[in-house]
Amino acid sequence: MKAKPARHLLAIDTATAWQSVALLRDDQVLALIEQDAEGSHARSLMGAIDRLLRGAGLSLKDLQALAVSIGPGSFTGLRIGIAAMQGLAFATDRPLVGVSALDALAATAGADRVATWVDAWRGEVYAALYESGREVRAPVVTNPDDWLESVRHVTT
Repeated sequence: MKAKPARHLLAIDTATAWQSVALLRDDQVLALIEQDAEGSHARSLMGAIDRLLRGAGLSLKDLQALAVSIGPGSFTGLRIGIAAMQGLAFATDRPLVGVSALDALAATAGADRVATWVDAWRGEVYAALYESGREVRAPVVTNPDDWLESVRHVTT
């Protein structure tokens, strides 16, 4: 029986000051670069993508799909990441998938009930609640103490 060829996915997250660029082979992370964008995703993103692919011995044409964080997060960071990945998707004729940062956090938590949040600055957080991988409270911007109190006794 002939082995199924590996599928490669390039995924990026520019929602915060930290930049993540990951290369996946099937469901496994093959390579990852996490770095401080030093104030400008625009200056560092394409170089990180190039280093990651070269280090794995791959090129953009070897990818089957692309994924990008769609937030919540920094408007400027998200705009840079989404625009860069839209350009790569168009140039390579590959599908592009948008991924919620809160959904991604919930998926990696490994628990039945997960309250996710990321810093929204000014003492607030972007937050959502998940049960068994399903969103049960839509994302909000709120004070962290208020959020914890609001989900403490939630039953679904």
